[in-house]
Amino acid sequence: MSIDNQIQVVLIDDDPHLRQALCQTLDLAGLKVLTLGEATGLTARLSRDWPGVVVSDIRMPGMDGLELLAELHGQDPELPVLLITGHGDVPLAVQAMRAGAYDFLEKPFASDALLDSVRRALALRRLVLDNRSLRLALSDRQQLSTRLVGHSPQMLRLREQIGALAATRADVLILGETGAGKEVVARALHDLSSRRSGPFVAINAGALAESVVESELFGHEPGAFTGAQKRRIGKFEFANGGTLFLDEIESMSLDVQVKLLRLLQERVVERLGGNQLIPLDIRIIAATKEDLRQAADQGRFRADLYYRLNVAPLRIPPLRERGEDALMLFQHFADEASSRHGLPLHELQPGQRALLLRHNWPGNVRELQNAAERFALGLELALDATADNPAAGVLTSTTGGLSDQVEQFEKSLIAAELTRPHSSVRSLAEALGIPRKTLHDKLRKHGLNFADSASHSTDDE
Repeated sequence: MSIDNQIQVVLIDDDPHLRQALCQTLDLAGLKVLTLGEATGLTARLSRDWPGVVVSDIRMPGMDGLELLAELHGQDPELPVLLITGHGDVPLAVQAMRAGAYDFLEKPFASDALLDSVRRALALRRLVLDNRSLRLALSDRQQLSTRLVGHSPQMLRLREQIGALAATRADVLILGETGAGKEVVARALHDLSSRRSGPFVAINAGALAESVVESELFGHEPGAFTGAQKRRIGKFEFANGGTLFLDEIESMSLDVQVKLLRLLQERVVERLGGNQLIPLDIRIIAATKEDLRQAADQGRFRADLYYRLNVAPLRIPPLRERGEDALMLFQHFADEASSRHGLPLHELQPGQRALLLRHNWPGNVRELQNAAERFALGLELALDATADNPAAGVLTSTTGGLSDQVEQFEKSLIAAELTRPHSSVRSLAEALGIPRKTLHDKLRKHGLNFADSASHSTDDE
């Protein structure tokens, strides 16, 4: 059993009378104390971020104080360990100080000396853990920026939400279109949480055949059905102590949804063909590309499960809403691909940048990553045009005469500028470096409209 983080001092001494006296001294000073008669097994009960200190006698049967010091510091070299010595053990205590002990007290010692040393050690421990927490927070932010690339307000908000939710025990529902990066977000939630050392189990419910989905998720006992010759541990049980990511949750049958709801509420799993309820310490991260509320209204998804999952929703913005993040992501993936293939880096030309900014990206980040891979390999940057995006695909080919290519290039530049916020036609014209009348003419010629601008006003002034 692990030691509660409310415990401030673990006191170890094989002399029950001295142990009781020292415990009383610490207790009267308002410190929460756990007393032990031996040191064996203590290290396994202390987490690396336990906020207390250890006070131990040096000479004890079984594991002595020096062995305990070495074992504790093997797990956390910054854990304060105070050693109690007899008169003849001072050379041993000096040796222990050189080995990293925080302090040593020679018997007999005054109560005030013990309290002073313990309080200073606790203050040091708090400082160490605060610094460790700050370093971890900085590392987490850097890690998120690397995994979830982008400076758009939507991505800044998403990273803030992930950072806040990762530290909690709450189950999470991720909402996002195909290819938006739902598993990347789920993995970030796991890796930035206290469960990071536990398993991360990802399963796509939509890829499981209806006949095996329950066995795959919940496990089964021998004889549970034809062909079940031995026990199988399900994905939920396998993820115990960690996180289970369940993608395409909307594809689960209503019967399986009932069992999932029970698991979420009671945190127990029952294997098929079994009677034993197995307790789980597990976090569920579900993901969907559908509107589950609408699916619930249509009877395709259980409303009670929807409300149970929708406590902490995370929406991943589609790439078309993220502006110039597309350029950052494209360059990021292209650089990775160039490095992986041992090829020189290619620089995006202005027309190609305009095309990337204007494209709708129906396949989101996955589509962009594939395009960046092709670009890194020196292949043509060709994107599929979409009906609701007049400028998409205009640079997919270099065929046609010079005048046609110039027209296409001009149209793509204006279309790309329309994706940026402009308060008036005047500001749009100034950004393009042309007079307002010329801009009006070109908008009409190319079938573009200022109303398509990300932010606009009808006031030309």
